[in-house]
Amino acid sequence: MSGAPKPPYWAAIFSSQRTDADPSGYAATAERMAELARRRPGFLGVESTRGADGFGITVSYWESLESIAGWKADAEHQAAQKKGREVWYKSFHLRIARVEREGAFP
Repeated sequence: MSGAPKPPYWAAIFSSQRTDADPSGYAATAERMAELARRRPGFLGVESTRGADGFGITVSYWESLESIAGWKADAEHQAAQKKGREVWYKSFHLRIARVEREGAFP
């Protein structure tokens, strides 16, 4: 994550296994969620990847637990979460972690 503040900060780690359903709707919603998250108070950045097998990990970075809670409570985000449970994901896990230190190369 380029330009991140010095730790500590918080990470919301979302890992998921996709279904084969509605791939075009998923991509548009994922883009919209990234756009909305960037506007939220306390948002610091995001990194995301998904393999050909449908397994993906998205890590979003936040200033505080309160900023994560605010994102979780966003109405449009809640609608996307509901569709994810009903259509897009076979399974998912969400983990919240405090980042105490980091390293990078180069």
